[in-house]
Amino acid sequence: MKETAAERELRVQKQWEENDVFKRSITNRDGKESYVFYEGPPTANGLPHAGHALGRTIKDFVARYKTMSGYQVFRKAGWDTHGLPVELEVEKRLKIRGKDEIEEYGVENFIEKCKESVFTYEKEWRQFTHALGYWVDMDDPYITLENEYIESVWHILSEIHKKDLLYKGHRVVPYCPHCETSLSSHEVAQGYKDVTDLSATAKFRLKNNEFLLGWTTTPWTLPSNVAIAVNPEMNYVRVKQGEEVYVVAEALAGSVLKSEYEVMEVFKGEALVGLSYDPPFDFISLSNGHKVLAADFVTETSGTGLVHIAPAHGEDDYKLIKDQGLDFINAVDEKGRYKEEITPLAGQFVKDCDVKIIKMLAGKDLLFDKQKYEHSYPHCWRCDSPLLYYAMEGWFIKTTAVKEKMQANNQQVEWYPSHMKDGRFGNFLDNMVDWNIGRNRYWGTPLNVWVCNDCGTEKAPGSINELQEMAVEGVSEDIELHKPYVDEIHLKCDCGGEMRRTSEVIDVWFDSGSMPFAQYHYPFENEASFKNQYPADVVIEGVDQTRGWFYSLLAVSTLFTGQAPYKRVLSLGHILDENGQKMSKSKGNALNPVELINEFGADSLRWALLADSAPWNNKRFSKKTVGHAKSKVVDTLQNVYAFYEMYADIDQFDPQKDLGGTRSTLDRWVLSRLNTIISEVTVSLDQYDMTRGARLIATFLDGVSNWYVRRSRQRFWKSGMDEDKRAAFTTLFEVITKLTQLMAPYAPFVTDDIYSKLMSDSVHLTDFPIADGTLIDKQLEEDMEAVLQIVELTRSVRTTTAIKTKQPLASLAAMPNSGVDASRLHQYASIVEEETNVKELQVVNGPHQLLQVDMKLNFAIAGRKFGKQVNEIKNGLEKLTDEEKQTFLNEQGFELLLSSGETVHLTLDDVLLEKKGKAGFEVVEGTQFVIALDTRITDELKEEGLVREFVRVVQTYRKEMNLPVELRVNLYIKADAWFEEVLKKYNDLLQNNLIVKQTFFKEIDNMRVFDVEGYELHLSIQS
Repeated sequence: MKETAAERELRVQKQWEENDVFKRSITNRDGKESYVFYEGPPTANGLPHAGHALGRTIKDFVARYKTMSGYQVFRKAGWDTHGLPVELEVEKRLKIRGKDEIEEYGVENFIEKCKESVFTYEKEWRQFTHALGYWVDMDDPYITLENEYIESVWHILSEIHKKDLLYKGHRVVPYCPHCETSLSSHEVAQGYKDVTDLSATAKFRLKNNEFLLGWTTTPWTLPSNVAIAVNPEMNYVRVKQGEEVYVVAEALAGSVLKSEYEVMEVFKGEALVGLSYDPPFDFISLSNGHKVLAADFVTETSGTGLVHIAPAHGEDDYKLIKDQGLDFINAVDEKGRYKEEITPLAGQFVKDCDVKIIKMLAGKDLLFDKQKYEHSYPHCWRCDSPLLYYAMEGWFIKTTAVKEKMQANNQQVEWYPSHMKDGRFGNFLDNMVDWNIGRNRYWGTPLNVWVCNDCGTEKAPGSINELQEMAVEGVSEDIELHKPYVDEIHLKCDCGGEMRRTSEVIDVWFDSGSMPFAQYHYPFENEASFKNQYPADVVIEGVDQTRGWFYSLLAVSTLFTGQAPYKRVLSLGHILDENGQKMSKSKGNALNPVELINEFGADSLRWALLADSAPWNNKRFSKKTVGHAKSKVVDTLQNVYAFYEMYADIDQFDPQKDLGGTRSTLDRWVLSRLNTIISEVTVSLDQYDMTRGARLIATFLDGVSNWYVRRSRQRFWKSGMDEDKRAAFTTLFEVITKLTQLMAPYAPFVTDDIYSKLMSDSVHLTDFPIADGTLIDKQLEEDMEAVLQIVELTRSVRTTTAIKTKQPLASLAAMPNSGVDASRLHQYASIVEEETNVKELQVVNGPHQLLQVDMKLNFAIAGRKFGKQVNEIKNGLEKLTDEEKQTFLNEQGFELLLSSGETVHLTLDDVLLEKKGKAGFEVVEGTQFVIALDTRITDELKEEGLVREFVRVVQTYRKEMNLPVELRVNLYIKADAWFEEVLKKYNDLLQNNLIVKQTFFKEIDNMRVFDVEGYELHLSIQS
């Protein structure tokens, strides 16, 4: 039974392991220049998906290509083991929810469960990685939970603290009420969703029946109202509508009030500043609040021009209240629920209360308007809960202090696609805020800051050794650097007081951003390894990492060393389903990469991912795409090799001693194309354009299979080993070996299987091929391209006229288009005649009697140009003789005499041309040639076509019998007298196309019956 692609890949994988090929591919480059590659750490408590297949394929591709290009490429795997994903998974397994229940369960027990959980799917990740052919060192990975890694992270944080860039502050931060922790701005940027919410325009009473109209997109914040903000420079109006008086921005009055109103007064916002008002809700009393304040962030682009201020839930709001010295209130607890003071809504999740708040406003006659609106709202990127903006204490890194340096470092980076540098990523840097580094959670790198209870002094030990020196208690050398163990350690303050560790763990993105240093436990050891592997030549991840790993790498490195951590970034698009929809398990449209590998093989999956479209674009993907890659590329390469292997075995051709021969034109052409492709692919891959490289290779491979091999079959079939046959073997051997090297980074399994059979070593231990310019003949390539176009055009005519290729035809005329040199085409006439199965190729320069040109007026252009004359011009054009039409074409213009005596000048733009064949001929036009095929079939041509169809039947029958291709057989034929005479008449044709000893026209037992173009034929093949 034929070996499947998946079985072949398992066999090759075993060979790699037995021969230590991955390790050798690195060690045999000892002393060579390093190409530095960083692996972005996945989390092992989730299964790999199609996006991981794309990322890992491209990472492996780049590493393999650079290795074959002469670089030494270390590939250290990594595991991201901390953070909320792990905690949430453990909560689910323990059937607990929230920090209260974690505390009840026990922090130490919970931490132990997290440690057990992080490698839940490590086995699946290893299997997936191996199956995909991704070479990365998974036996010595960096792991973010290990003490050595954490110690390096602590060192970096300690250095940042020494620079006064790590500080504690109270501010409004994005907050997840489910996870009960704040998030950083780059985490928030990863979780936006389009949602429909309610906005409300509330009435804030000034006196009696006069109101400020304040607009908010978060009605749930109204119980926390402290002030109304206006722009002092904007114009406002006091208007009467019905029995009530409203204050609103002049520019927005029409859109807000909608129906008729009377303008009573126009004034600047400055006139409102300092006024007091009654809030819509009075659950919380203020000693200094409910006043109108001036703020330049108020605009007249939306809302009412008066902004409701809730300092606990907005950064601008918080700053304004703080600057003005008004009271600060927060009516929401850490679970995102209203506090007891908001009596009717106490204990309810605030985001679920917008409708209730609006009803409460309406019940008090303080609702002016409500509207549904669609907008993009931040959700927790880990648990998917809607975020709140929430004022709280937290630890921050002052990234704004190094903003300009980060921007300068970014300018040194080569981005793919290039627009990311100043676009998505650059814009994010432009708008960066200080990094909210602390998380009020449990499973993560503990923030290494201890604070004195007495004097407030902070210390940030940067190593276990420093911790031991500063600690009150004795600290073991093997202390685990996690909660709750580090929380039990107290430090000595210079004032004599006791210092306790702040309770937070750090943002996991700081963990992963520290990997260039922490993967080598730098600066504590491995200094030479670190310096050799910093900065990275490339990092490769999905586009969402512009707000994730790409950002955290740049931030940590700039803060710690002042340098960019990478020289170039490959930012990959998302994989979508074939309809352009995002893949998800819930939609049922998610492709499982392991299942695709099992069905089609990893080589096919990799090729499909790399060749389908540029990796930076979102990619529509389906099983069909992978199946197409298998049949058109992987199987084609295998079939070309199988053809070579079969005949090399028959003829005992040994490339170690039998190379040579006299090259034919076809040999010289395929070697020229091979070296041109090597040159073009190398240029593409050096520019990280692996998609163009794949397409160039696929086109060449198709030419090798469907042109070179097919055209050379007779050379391999003939007996003996003359110089022509030796050249065919030599040429095909060189093409296959170089082609497998070219394709090795794309399809590592099938290429290594073939190459190792040819050369007895792994293709992945060889150098990428270098083009031999002496073998490139551009003229020959252009000539053969012309031949191929004529052949393809002729095949297309046969298809449209339903004339089989086996049916010979009398003639084919090829007419070059303007500017095409066809002077050398006659040299290839025999090739064209054989390929198109015509008796004669005619190369015709200029007009040909077989061609009929129809001209019609192009009304879209001529109508505007000639106006009322257009109908007469149309009639005149239709009356042109063939000679006049040819003059028109030759001179690309024509002077047409009108009945008025006026002459108009027509150009080719004014007409629509249709070239047709005269009776018995079919015409088709290509980019270089117009061809006219004689489709008339004489009796003699019909007979020959019948014989060729007979040849096809015999060859198919041989294949079904699994006969060796070189075996000569006896044919027994029973047919009617006419068919028998036809076969005898074309005996030479049969002898040239069938490997036979003798042909007998007689009936024997057990003959098979075939239908050959309507004729019954009895056939037997005897060896």
